[in-house]
Amino acid sequence: MAGYLLDSNAFLNFKSAQEKLKPQTLQTIEDPYNHVAVSLASIWEMGIKAANGKLPDYAALISGGTGAVEAAVRESGFEFLAVTLRHALAAPLLPQHHRDPFDRMLIAQALEEDLILISSDRIFERYPGLRVLRA
Repeated sequence: MAGYLLDSNAFLNFKSAQEKLKPQTLQTIEDPYNHVAVSLASIWEMGIKAANGKLPDYAALISGGTGAVEAAVRESGFEFLAVTLRHALAAPLLPQHHRDPFDRMLIAQALEEDLILISSDRIFERYPGLRVLRA
């Protein structure tokens, strides 16, 4: 059983635009033997973008409150990955390849938890030791 961490775009594409995901990636996400997580940092990021009008579909979901977001994640068979002190301390120590704090947290979480990060963002490939599956 492998462990995976979805970035925000991979999660949103899985929920509403699966045709945007590579077939191999979709198969990996749907494999019941794989552990797939969504970071609470991604939930926070999507909430901020929704509040700014950038994710109207997600805005409708979060207007349903905690229960709606939890149901959307759990019905997909995913688990939440909380941000821990270990993650918070690891993120600032990463190389400064880019400054997006949400992405940096996902990278720290994937490295600390030995998870494969699912993303279409090529900048993740610059981080030593980080395993990435292209979305």
